[in-house]
Order: sequence, then structure tokens, then C-alpha cells
Amino acid sequence: MTNMTLVIGKKDILKYTFKTAILIFFLFIFNNILNINSKQINILNIFNIIDKNKLIICIEDNLKLSKLISEKEENTNKEKINPLKIILDTQLSAISSINESKNTENFIQPEEKQEIDQIEKIEHAKTGISTQVIQNNVPTKFTNSYNGVQVRNETSYQLTDEILKPDIQVNNENILIFHTHTCESYTPSENYIYQQSGTYRTTDLNYNVARVGTELEKQLNSYGYKVLHDKTYHDYPAYNGSYGRSLTTVKSLLEHNKNTDVVIDIHRDAIGDYSYAPTVQIGEEQAAQLMFVIGTDGGGLEHNNWNENLKFAIKVQEKANELYPGLFKPIILRNSRYNQHLAKGASIIEVGATGNTLPQCLNSMKYLAKVINEVMK
Repeated sequence: MTNMTLVIGKKDILKYTFKTAILIFFLFIFNNILNINSKQINILNIFNIIDKNKLIICIEDNLKLSKLISEKEENTNKEKINPLKIILDTQLSAISSINESKNTENFIQPEEKQEIDQIEKIEHAKTGISTQVIQNNVPTKFTNSYNGVQVRNETSYQLTDEILKPDIQVNNENILIFHTHTCESYTPSENYIYQQSGTYRTTDLNYNVARVGTELEKQLNSYGYKVLHDKTYHDYPAYNGSYGRSLTTVKSLLEHNKNTDVVIDIHRDAIGDYSYAPTVQIGEEQAAQLMFVIGTDGGGLEHNNWNENLKFAIKVQEKANELYPGLFKPIILRNSRYNQHLAKGASIIEVGATGNTLPQCLNSMKYLAKVINEVMK
């Protein structure tokens, strides 16, 4: 056995002291990270918290730092270094990087989370549930019927079975929703009180028919349809000329969105000054009744699509009668064109009336979207 004498200089002692301090400090930080998450994790999954690669890099950086400090101490002519401050700054930066990386990997950004939450909150309508029309004082009138779908014909056309037969296919690539009478609104309720700008009218898009359109848009989006919802005011500040203004809007939208057959103008119904609330009980909730209004060329304006519009409305209402009897009132066929000459699946849908509440109308959109999806899928 050979005897050896170990000589340790002052510089060596300082070097090993700094390395030991680094190791102790690192273990202290590591232990704190463990304590922060001790309620949620155990020692077996600690590496789910800290990225292994970043941990190795952190250790290597500390070793390099130790060497750098030792070298700088040997140069007595240079300014004095505070080694603990350097170590602390480096460790804090490393820990911040680790936590930031884990947050990016494990958590959704606020904007993305909001969008996902909105999708997750969409409740699709169920089928196979009981429905019952709640009686009101407004009688239901119709002149024609096809396979259970009732039509009130206010034109001079003779509606034969050939005209009423819903043998129509529409492009399901795009769906356009707009509002000729955007400001139409409903009876205020406890949670939906709004500032009226007229009788059952408001410019607040959260409380008028534009809000109903938004609900239908969300529902249809959740089924995978591409929906364009235009909320332009066409009846404000002037009511007269609304259809002329909405015609300009829809023409422009269709020019930029080809292959759009289904065009829905959402309104709120009214009968003079009389407030009524056409309602249907579906399961445990109440929904406002809906009504198609289909225009023709009876008023003298060119309208080659009116029969296709009528066929599509009948096709939708057939499915609605199958799934939710009473959701729709009889279709009204009128002489006015209502801008429906622009597409073969165009229509007005009256959602409820002045006596209905906004929640009832929002409920209706869930069932309407289900019906449309069954027809177009």
C-alpha cells in the first residue's frame, strides 16, 4: 500500500464549498416543488411535473456556473462576484422556464378554453320525448294539408300534391341566417330585462331576434354546419324599407358565399297590439312555436324559387312533426316575395310572438337545429 499526502489549497476549498452550496440550494428548490404539489402527486409521478430534459439542462448549467465562478475568483484583479446571487438568479430563471413549459403543455390558453367551453355547453335536443301544444286564444287556420303538414294558402295558386310534394335536395355546405327586422324582441322576463327602443323592440343584440339567431347558429355549428349569421340592422333607424336593405345585404353575402341554398330570415310574430305566446311543452321545458312564411310571385315580382322554397319548408316541417309534434304552426303562403327569390331553400321563420319570453325562443332553436340536421345530413 502506498501512502499519499492530500494537499488542498484555499482555492480548492472555496471551489468545493461553492459546489456544495449549489447542490444544497438545488435540493432545497427541488424539495419546494415537491411540497407545492404534494397534495396532488406522489414521488412516483414527480417527473410528470418537471420536464426531465430541462432538469438535466438545469444541473449542467449549475456545474458550468460553478466552474465559471471558480475561474473568476482566481482573477483577483476583476470586480468581486456575488456567487449566491448568480446561483439564485439562474435557479429562478430555470424554475420559471420549467413551470412555463408545463403550463403550456398541460393547460389550454384562455381564448381556446372559452371556445371549447362554449362548444361543450351546447346541449342537443333529445328525441322520443312528449310534446303538447299549450292552448292560446288565437285559432289555427289552414287550407291545405300534405302528409300532416298544414298550409294556409293566401295566394291564388291551387296547391296540388305535386306542388306540395317535398322532393327537393339542398346544398348543406353553407347556411345563412339574417334578420330583416333585427330589432324585434319579446316579453321581458326576470333574467332578461332590456331597454326597449319601441314596442317589443330593442337595438340590444343580446335581447332581440339576433340573439335567437345566434343560438341557432351555435346549435348548427355544433352539428358541423358552416353558418354565416348576419346581424345588420335593417329596420333601424327606419322601419320602412327594411326588405330593400336586407335584399342588398343578402345579395352581397351570397356573392361571397357560393353554394348557399338554405337562407333563413328569423323574425318574431305579432298580431296587432294583442300579445300572445304560442308555446309548446317539450318534455319538461317550454319552447316558443315556430312558423314558416313562404313568399311567391303573386305580388308581381319575379320569383322562380317559390315552389322550391315551399317544398323545403314542408320537408323540414314533416320531420318536425315526426320528432316534436306542435313545434310548428301551419305554413303561411303569401303573395309577397320577402327576398326569397335569392335561394331555393329560403324562408322566413317566425320564432314565437310578442308574448313569448326570450328563454322560450332560445329553447326552440335547439329543437329546430335538431330537425334541420335530420333533414340535411
